[in-house]
Amino acid sequence: MEAYNFETAIKPFFWVASDKTFSVCLNAGTYKPEIFEWRKDEGFEGNGYDWAALAKVFLEEKRPDLAGDIRFDPEADMFCAYSENPDMLKEFITGFKETCEDELQIQDLFLKAEID
Repeated sequence: MEAYNFETAIKPFFWVASDKTFSVCLNAGTYKPEIFEWRKDEGFEGNGYDWAALAKVFLEEKRPDLAGDIRFDPEADMFCAYSENPDMLKEFITGFKETCEDELQIQDLFLKAEID
């Protein structure tokens, strides 16, 4: 059995560690563009801000226990979540990625997302 590899498991999200802060990022538009396709008439494009809106709903609905530790710093072409607590951030991104892979769950969350 292959050993669990966190960085492989969260792809296409990627982990960035610095002295005090840990981040997990995504190049917007490269992953699951179809999620945003069915609300594009409302202005969703699948950019970093849209991913952050989706991630906020995920935290509120699925992992409110992590909400105090996770912050977002999106840009047009980049989704970025960060925390000073690497374990909390790993729990967040692992759960968020699993949810993104579940079409029904992600659509349900996306219905509640608000454009930033």
